Amino acid sequence: MEWYHALMIMLGTLFTLMLVGLPVAFAFLGVNLLGAWLFMGGEAGLAQLVRNSVSAISSFSLTPIPLFVMMGELLFHTGLAFRAISSIEQLITRLPGRLSVVSILGGTTFAALSGSTIANTAMMGSAMLPEMLKRGYHPTLAMGPIMAVGGIAMLIPPSALAVMLGSLAGVSISGLLVGGIIPGLLMAAGFLAYVILRSRKEEADQGDEDAQLDIGQPSHWQRWWPFFRDVVPLLGIFVAVVGCMLAGWASPTESAAIGVLASLIATLAYRTLTLKNLMVSLMETTKVSVIILFVLVASTGFSQQLSFSGATGGLLSLITDYELSAFWLTVGMLAIILIMGCVIDQVSMMMITLPFFMPLAAAAGIDPVWLGVMMLIAMELGLLTPPFGLLLMVMQGVVPKSIRLPQIYAAAVPFLLIEALVLVCILLLPWLATGLPSLMK
Repeated sequence: MEWYHALMIMLGTLFTLMLVGLPVAFAFLGVNLLGAWLFMGGEAGLAQLVRNSVSAISSFSLTPIPLFVMMGELLFHTGLAFRAISSIEQLITRLPGRLSVVSILGGTTFAALSGSTIANTAMMGSAMLPEMLKRGYHPTLAMGPIMAVGGIAMLIPPSALAVMLGSLAGVSISGLLVGGIIPGLLMAAGFLAYVILRSRKEEADQGDEDAQLDIGQPSHWQRWWPFFRDVVPLLGIFVAVVGCMLAGWASPTESAAIGVLASLIATLAYRTLTLKNLMVSLMETTKVSVIILFVLVASTGFSQQLSFSGATGGLLSLITDYELSAFWLTVGMLAIILIMGCVIDQVSMMMITLPFFMPLAAAAGIDPVWLGVMMLIAMELGLLTPPFGLLLMVMQGVVPKSIRLPQIYAAAVPFLLIEALVLVCILLLPWLATGLPSLMK
């Protein structure tokens, strides 16, 4: 069988199963079973598929995934994340678009502690959006920052998706985690600049000063003390996780374990940890981790079927015949991800593209950490890209019924452009993504 026939069979079956509504992981599992039977020798191929699946999730490098998930679940279910956001709100009093600024700063803080885009958007939407709409904020400044800052959780540690990408692509996990920090902070800075400038122009924060007068102007100490009490200790968790990796004192797995231990100590110190919310956190961690590991099994099997069928090698030789430069090859790969982001989710994108992209990148001499960070940014753009951006759907679930989906789409557009600008900056200035990882010992 020619490689392109095998590729058509595999991809055609995959998209057919997804179109009929089968969950992504099960669609890939079905394709893997078909591929193992066709290309790996019938029953012997199925047995080999099982052995490969076991080895795929037995890797020690996957351990950070449940640990990073648990960090976010602990801080979320014990309420420490809400306390941090409330403290940031008290600190910011005189900026235009105050609540939008709070959404960005609070969402970035929670992103540095949770690594969950969905949890970030859902929590900020529930906590901040009703008050912002009540005070007459423009929908772009009310919904846009909350959706945009949710995607930052995909970039900066602790990001379970970055760990997943590193595991599937064979890229340094610590390099990806640390490499996403500067791009994530650049996005947050861009969001802040846009919100402040837009608010000054449209006076979207009308009513904030009146609310301040109702409760009286607090002293400097009254505004700063909650920040030092509720925010600085939690940011210390982020510093401990990243600092240990940068200094070479701990691997990503060990840093994740330090993060969980620090989170537990924090919840005990604040006296917010109970047996009930501990069990809820453990249960949610288990659910998310099992889903991720199941996806990893399916993705690894899919990659192996493409290799055994000759599809990967055939497509690789076809593209290399065009003799594209590394830069234009990178642009092409990012363009494919951006297009796919309009219609499918981030996990599916990784599972479909990585078996092709990583051999191409290795053959062209492309820095894998640089490419990996840009892929994460491109997938983050997919979270806000109509019609099926995941965070758009999450926002639709928390907004009042009077707000229609086109308004949510419109609110995301300015922040999509800011994220695209950051992606272009990383593409033209690779050191923005590789600078911090190069400092790691």
